[in-house]
Formats: sequence, C-alpha cells, structure tokens
Amino acid sequence: MKKLKITIDGKTIEVPENTTVLDAAKMADIAIPTLCHHPKLTPFGGCRLCIVEIKGIPRPVTSCTTPVSEGMEVTTSNPQIEDLRKTVLELILSDHPNDCMVCEKAGDCTLQELAYFYGIRENRFAGERRIYEKKDGNPFIERDMEKCILCGRCVKVCDEVQGVGAIDFTYRGFKSKICPPYEKDLDCEFCGQCVAVCPTGALTGKQWTMKGRQMGVKEVDTVCSYCGTGCNITLHVKDNTVVRVTSKEDTWHEGWLCIKGRFGYTFINSPDRLKRPLIRTAPEGQSSPDPLSLFKEASWNEAFDLIASKLSGIKSKHGADAIGGLSSARCTNEENYIFQKFIRAAVGTNNVDHCARL
Repeated sequence: MKKLKITIDGKTIEVPENTTVLDAAKMADIAIPTLCHHPKLTPFGGCRLCIVEIKGIPRPVTSCTTPVSEGMEVTTSNPQIEDLRKTVLELILSDHPNDCMVCEKAGDCTLQELAYFYGIRENRFAGERRIYEKKDGNPFIERDMEKCILCGRCVKVCDEVQGVGAIDFTYRGFKSKICPPYEKDLDCEFCGQCVAVCPTGALTGKQWTMKGRQMGVKEVDTVCSYCGTGCNITLHVKDNTVVRVTSKEDTWHEGWLCIKGRFGYTFINSPDRLKRPLIRTAPEGQSSPDPLSLFKEASWNEAFDLIASKLSGIKSKHGADAIGGLSSARCTNEENYIFQKFIRAAVGTNNVDHCARL
C-alpha cells in the first residue's frame, strides 16, 4: 500500500493512503477530541470537535472526514482551535440537561469528560432548550432524547453494523431528532448496539437504572453462556449482584452483542437457580404444587453414579439403541464433541442429535 509523508504538530510520519487526519494523529500518539466519531463506523463530521488547521486551507476542517495527502502539514492544537472547540462544546451543552448527579452515564460520559477537560462550569449560550416527554414503552432501552447530541452514532451502528435501520434523523434545524418511524415506541431487535456506542446518557439500559455506576462496581470478564458462539462479555458486579453487561471493543466480535448477551443476565441473580444436582425421590406420576419437593439435593458423585446405573440398566435390558442423546447449542464445540463421543463410543449408539434448528 502506498505510503504518504505528512507532518502533524511538527512530527513527520508516514501513513497509508486514504488514512484520515484523525487516524494519522492517533498513529502519532496525538489526541484529538471527538464525540460523533467511532472507529468502527463511517466518518460523520457532525460534532465539529475534531477540527484541525491544515496549511494552505483558509479554515479549520474536521479531521475525521479529511483524508491525508502527500506533504500535508497539520496543526491539531493552538489557542484558536481550542477556543473553537470550547465554543462548540458550550453550544452542545446549551441544549443539554445538567443532571450529571443522577445520570446513569456519569463517570462514563464522553461529553461530561470533555466539559471537565475544557473547564466549562457555566454556559454563556443559555436559551431555549428541547424538552421531550419520556414515553417509550419498550422493555430494554431507556431513550432520554433531551440528552441526545445528534452525533448519529446510534443511527450508523443500527444501519451499518446491525443492518436494521430502526431509527434515523427526523425533522430539521432546532427540531432535529433521532427516533423510530412516526415517533412510535422503539420496536427492533433490541441488540443494544446503539446503547454501546452512545457517548452520553441518551441511551441506557432500563435494567441498569439506579443499580450502580462506577463506585463499588467490579468488572469481571467472562464468556456469554447463551449459545455456542462464545462472545466475550464483561459483567459489572456490585454487592455480588450483576447490574449490567458490556463488551470490550478489542474482542474478536468487536464488542457487538445480541439482545440475550447484553440484556438477558437477570437469571444470574435469580434465587430460584439450582446450585446442586437434584435426584427425584417421588414415584413416577406423582405431582406436587411445589415441584422441588419431589427431589432431594445430591452431590455430583451421587448424580453421576445414578445416571451411570440407569444408562447401564437400560442398555442391558433393551440394548444401546434404546438410548438417545440430545446435545445443547449453549455448550462449546469441545463439550458437544465429548458428548457425541460418549454416546457413540461409551453407550454404543448413533442416536445423537442437537437442539439447534435455525
């Protein structure tokens, strides 16, 4: 690939052709603030925070949408640029609720961090602010549109990554808004990719509300157990309770999750989860209002011994083909291989199947 030589803040580097100025700056370990940019989405240039000066161009340009060219000289920071960035931030904040004290994203909000970095305490652009009623009836995603900064990340990830297009920009000017068609309640796959890329508190999980933000929350990396795909997830745990699930962008699946991986975690905290094997003590056919009363707790060795004796008895009396094995899509490939090997080699039958029917 052709290499281009450019100079950024006095540092000369070589970058591949078609690289944006923003990405070139990252290669040179030079930080440029952004809100609308996401490395896995196409450039948008909507927030205007990533503006830089390029020699020969009479006005600042957005670094996320400007490709490099041979011999380009870029200035990423000077008093004029920083003043423009601060002004852009103040304009964004002038139409943003100041409720960081109770916002679910406090401590993990890009807008909040930028306001802190630029020392914005009071806003000189006070005026009319967009007010939206919270009326979304969907079960998973909280949409607080007063906190939306129209960065477009949610629209892009829904279209470019998920291929659903459940939301888009609507209206014009001051009334611009991101919403589903005809402003109805959100009705989609609820994968939560939009929540994952939102840089503010406009999109959060309803199950997370008031469960914990940063303080006292421990992160535990693990693997999703819902299917055999094996996505990496991070459990956010507070007081020995999982309060939300996220996924890191540097994973093999780039941090994208499905609805089950992102929101289907409440079973972990259920008091009804079985913690030890159960062996049925009641005669076949007997029922009870409390099904667990028909069983007694046992050790794993007791459970395995019972299973082995039952399988051996059936095989001796009726033959190996009287036994069949049904495996699970929620197991790993290795576990499923061991299971079919057990059914074929140890039990002696080819009656083995799988529950996945896609």
